[in-house]
Amino acid sequence: MVRSTVKNMSIPQIVFKAHATGNDFVVYADPDGEFEPTADEVRFLCDRHFGIGGDGLIRLTRPRAVSDLSEDQIGACEAGGAQWFMDYRNADGSLAEMCGNGTRAITLFAQRQGYAEPVGGEPFRLGTRAGVKVLTSLGDVAPYGKDVFQVDMGPWKAGATDAFEVSIPGTPGAARGTFVDMGNPHVVAVIEDSFATLPNVEDLDLVTKPVVAPALESDQNVEFVRVDELDETADCGEATMRVNERGCGETLSCGTGLCATGVTLRAKTGVDHWQITVRGGTLRVNVSDRDVKLTGSATIVGRVELL
Repeated sequence: MVRSTVKNMSIPQIVFKAHATGNDFVVYADPDGEFEPTADEVRFLCDRHFGIGGDGLIRLTRPRAVSDLSEDQIGACEAGGAQWFMDYRNADGSLAEMCGNGTRAITLFAQRQGYAEPVGGEPFRLGTRAGVKVLTSLGDVAPYGKDVFQVDMGPWKAGATDAFEVSIPGTPGAARGTFVDMGNPHVVAVIEDSFATLPNVEDLDLVTKPVVAPALESDQNVEFVRVDELDETADCGEATMRVNERGCGETLSCGTGLCATGVTLRAKTGVDHWQITVRGGTLRVNVSDRDVKLTGSATIVGRVELL
């Protein structure tokens, strides 16, 4: 049990801990729209010392129970067949448009709560601030793990390749980065490019927030990537990625970041299909002109009673 220091919490007494390839979340169901969290509550619950700990908090609720959504966003959820909405908050309490790993974690939670169909059933249509995402439950799939889902992450937009300089304060060197919009903003730096002078991807200090120049209007996630294998004949490649996420720092995985990485690697190599390893595991990214599909596992860790 976790003792709350936040007076008169609007969070339900029972919450759950979940993760998707190490990207971890506090999650709970709110079918009647009674428990919209405050920023203070999110920060408390996601605190790794005084709370439960997580990269973010996800409330599974109805689209009309999310106060910041416009009528157009609610209408898009309804038109897309999404009866449920992923109300995602970063660990610092800020709202987030999307979280690719979070879609898998909350869909597994929805299955366990009886809101989504099990393996072999109809795909789950999930509302997000970046539109409706469709998740297909695949069961246990090697090498990705147990409770694997494929997420149709929808369309992507990319800027000019290598248009940004990416550096890390206190670390010598820099790399070039590419902007990719996956419903939330990313800058992806492939660090073994000939003009990159940063250390190897494993040696980077991602506790320190990277600097992107020229600066974007909104804060962004930053991914650092190394290509490990490339088979142009088979149209597949393997890569290693690390990420600093806005609102929470380095995370073990980032679903939209993996997709942005796949888009960037496709632009550089022409290869569409990528197996990408992050600190939390290995995932599959398939990129087309129309959309990106992300495949990976999810885990429900446990049930937590708040005091």
